[in-house]
Parts: sequence; structure tokens; C-alpha cells
Amino acid sequence: MRILNRSFLTHFCRMCFSFIMGCSFLGGNSHNAQAKNSQKTVEMAQQTNATDPYANYKTLVPASEWLTLSDGAKIPLRIWQAPSQRAIIFALHGFNDSRDAWEDSAEYFVNKGISIYSPDQRGFGQAPLRGKWSSTDRMVQDVAEEVTIIKNRFPNTPIYLMGESMGGAVLMCLAARDDAPQVNGYILLAPAVWGSKQIGVIGDVSLRFLNLIAPNWQLNPSKAPVKRVTASDNNDSLIRLYFNPLTLHNTRVKALHGLVKLMDDAIKAAPRVRYHSLVQYGDNDQLVPSASMYSVWEKFPKWVRKDYVPNGYHLLLRDQNRKIVAKDIISWMNDPDQWLPSGGDTAAAAWMSVKGKGQVPFFVPSQVDNIVQ
Repeated sequence: MRILNRSFLTHFCRMCFSFIMGCSFLGGNSHNAQAKNSQKTVEMAQQTNATDPYANYKTLVPASEWLTLSDGAKIPLRIWQAPSQRAIIFALHGFNDSRDAWEDSAEYFVNKGISIYSPDQRGFGQAPLRGKWSSTDRMVQDVAEEVTIIKNRFPNTPIYLMGESMGGAVLMCLAARDDAPQVNGYILLAPAVWGSKQIGVIGDVSLRFLNLIAPNWQLNPSKAPVKRVTASDNNDSLIRLYFNPLTLHNTRVKALHGLVKLMDDAIKAAPRVRYHSLVQYGDNDQLVPSASMYSVWEKFPKWVRKDYVPNGYHLLLRDQNRKIVAKDIISWMNDPDQWLPSGGDTAAAAWMSVKGKGQVPFFVPSQVDNIVQ
């Protein structure tokens, strides 16, 4: 006997769809509308017809290598190798994204002697369980094992861990563990810290209920009855994100529920982060609410440096001003105690002083170009 029909579930789900839209936008629905209209099926995204204006965006870049983990899982890894390597950044992508998340910024790091090693996280890209969810513990353990492999390969090379959105939440959990691999620092790019408390009782209860009765129900954010979000001001990068064959376009309820659990775990881990870290957040971030980020920033230990990025969106290293973000990262890697070249640490202090509710002064170094334009 069917107790609940689909129309009821659809009506019930709308109560928390604003949250769903925020978390699952990386299915490619905050991009150029023309690109969306020309996308019919996932298979079309793999075609490279010479007459197709989006052919270049549909390229599937093969993995540079595959890492074998303790449970036998094989994880694809993309590497941007610096010719004269002086450091490695092990970089984790966000929800529904893939190892290709650093295509827009990798060259800048490589030119500075920093290699980028980027895996598909389990459940995403070409990693096992694509489109499904493992668990916070499994994802954190994956990173620990992957980093250990790279450390053994380059025992004398400084290694930094960098995570964007969901990847940042995974790293927060790892950084709070006593058995985390010894690395030189953590870089958290707009970490996903919008947990069950932040989405409210209705959203949390709705999501728990749906996970109980329909965990494999697939949600498409393009059909969400809410305002679309802008993930970045780099439209070209968003089109690539949408057409990339590795990108997930639908989200299972179970995966969304797992993401919320991960974000809850990351929030709890914030006061216990054991490593020197740099956390960056943009004032135009439309996915992680400022109140949520402010609350977590208050919980971080004193050795976590904060970088508030004016005109920064959620995908900071895809944005038009990504070089400003990258310069801050490299500067911090070179000397964690020096002032950031963008003035983002000054802006962060100003933002924190108004409890994340106001605008920061525009006269920081990174905003000089905007003044003279």
C-alpha cells in the first residue's frame, strides 16, 4: 500500500528546497542559460561534434594516475606538475564537482613552483560510488590515505591540503583528528558549514524524513521553486562546469543528507583544528550564508588565518579575481605570519567586528583597481 504519493512528497520537499538549491547547485544550474537549453542528456555532454559551439567545454581529461586505497578503491588523480617543484597542494573539489575544479587557477600555482594534485572524491567524478554517498569517516579516511601516498613519494617536499566548499568541510574534519597526516598547512576555500542548525527545523526535519522514505530520490535543482544562485562571476568557467562529463547534475536525497551530516561534523571540528590554516570567504558568496561562516570563524583557534575576499563568490579560484585569491594563498604558504597582499586579513578583522553583518571598508589593497576604474 502506498501511504505517500509523489505529489505529496514534491509538496513536502518544497519546504526545504531553498537549502537543496544552495547545496546542489553544482549540478550546473547557475550558469549561462543558453548553455543549459542546449543540454539534453548527459550523453550529449560527451559528444565533441566540430559544429557544436560547446565542444571544447565537454572534453573529458583523462586522470593522470589512479591511487589504490586500503579497501581496494581506485581513485583518479589529476596532476598539474610544476617543472621545478617546491611544494605540492593536494586539492579537494566541492559537491557534485570533480578533479577538474582547478583548471582556471592551476597554471598560476604551477608557474610559482607549486604542483596541484587533485583527486575525485568518493561518490564524484570517476571515483567509486558516483552519484551516491559514502560517509564522512570514509571520505576523511580517503584523504588521509591519499596524502600519505603522496608524502611517501615526496618525503622532502612541503605539502598543503586545500579544499573548496565540501572539500573544505572534509579537511576541517581531518585537521581535527589526532592521527591526521603531518602536512605544512590547510587552505579552506569557502568551506561548507551550512549545517542542520543553520537550515532550520523545517529544512532539517524535511530532509531527514525524505532520507528515511526515499533516500534514492534524485533532486534536480533546475526545478527548484527558488531563486537561482550565482556560484562565480566567471561565466566561461561555469559553462565548463556544466558541460564537463564528470559533473553530477542530479542529487540523491541520501547524498544531500550526507552532506548536511558532513557540514555538522565540520562545524563541530572547527575549535579542534590542529594545524596552521588559511580560511577564505567572499562577500558575494551566495551558497554559504555569512552568518554561518561568521559563527564558524568565531570557533576557529587563533592560529587559523582569515581572508575576507571583497567581490569574491563561492568558487573563489574560478572567479574573475582568482589571482588575488591565489596570491594570498602563496603569500601565506611562504610566510604564514605576514600580512596578506590583498588586505584580506584586514578586511576579515573589519567583517568580524560587525559580526559578519556589514560591508567591509573598500580601501583595502585588493580594491584599488575598482577605485580607479
